Amino acid sequence: MLMNENTLLAPFTTFHIGGPARWFVEATTEDEIVEATAWARERGLALFVLGGGSNLLVSDAGFNGLVVRVGLRGVTFTEAPDQSGQRIYQAAAGEEWEHCVRLTTEDGCAGLECLAGIPGTVGGTPVQNVGAYGQEAASAIERVRAYDLNEQAFVEFTASECGFAYRRSRFNTTDRGRYIVTRVDYRLTPGGAPTLRYADLQRAIAENREEGAQPSLAEVAEAVRRVRQSKGMLMVEGDPNCRSAGSFFKNPVVSEEQVRRVSAMSEKEPPRFPAGPGQVKLPAAWLIEQSGFAKGYALGRAAVSSRHTLALINRDGAARAEEILALAGQIAAAVEDRFGIELEMEPVMVGF
Repeated sequence: MLMNENTLLAPFTTFHIGGPARWFVEATTEDEIVEATAWARERGLALFVLGGGSNLLVSDAGFNGLVVRVGLRGVTFTEAPDQSGQRIYQAAAGEEWEHCVRLTTEDGCAGLECLAGIPGTVGGTPVQNVGAYGQEAASAIERVRAYDLNEQAFVEFTASECGFAYRRSRFNTTDRGRYIVTRVDYRLTPGGAPTLRYADLQRAIAENREEGAQPSLAEVAEAVRRVRQSKGMLMVEGDPNCRSAGSFFKNPVVSEEQVRRVSAMSEKEPPRFPAGPGQVKLPAAWLIEQSGFAKGYALGRAAVSSRHTLALINRDGAARAEEILALAGQIAAAVEDRFGIELEMEPVMVGF
């Protein structure tokens, strides 16, 4: 492995923001992950594991330690051993997530089609429990293989052992920083019906098909990409809205009482989605808009996306991390002042 010094991290993130890593290495095998982490441990260096850089804000000062970029590649599948007729796709953590979705949907296997167009790598899907348009990674994940930095050994977790919740897992909560994901196994259904729960997606499908006709999984995935692009949530070269980390805030999960309070404070009834017994998920974008922030609102070189209120963008490619955080703080304070709801930032913060 080649250890690089003072490597600028901005090009490795979708925000295109961030100072240098003191040390930087790309690990393309599990053995190299073991070697790189041992190298950092022997020198007493802080360690950060980098995937696709799509859910990340790196400080302007960078990271004073070793950044290990996970570069393990490959996707294979086998028939599920329980005679269910399902397939188990094993994807290396450094594989592009979009490649994995395209491969499985073109194979006619249901379970990931609504997660099309999400930037990043396979390894990030269990960490954040990525989700969109009625699907979550947790619903398809069978097993996660990872390197335990504490025990210096490889371990495997079943889905039930991963502690999945909305945008959460053991990997970004109780065990944050302990494990490096190296492979994710997904249980998918050949010939399964696509998930069509969200109105935006249903409309996108209806625009391109005869009424009542069942779309293929690949067609649903393509419709998801169109919807994401219309909201500036698809990585398109030259589109300034793509210089972002996607959704900057999580949709808050609140009580029924809080929903009634929000309704009383607003002229409009808030959109709402069930989130378990007595719990409701409110769209953060709606709360932000009702608190006075329109699409395109700018604070210096940081701005709200011109297509989606939930995304903050590096408007001209020259924004600093401190400008993004200043805008995020302004928005969060306004929402809390107006509705008494605290917004939680979604991107991982590095070097702050």
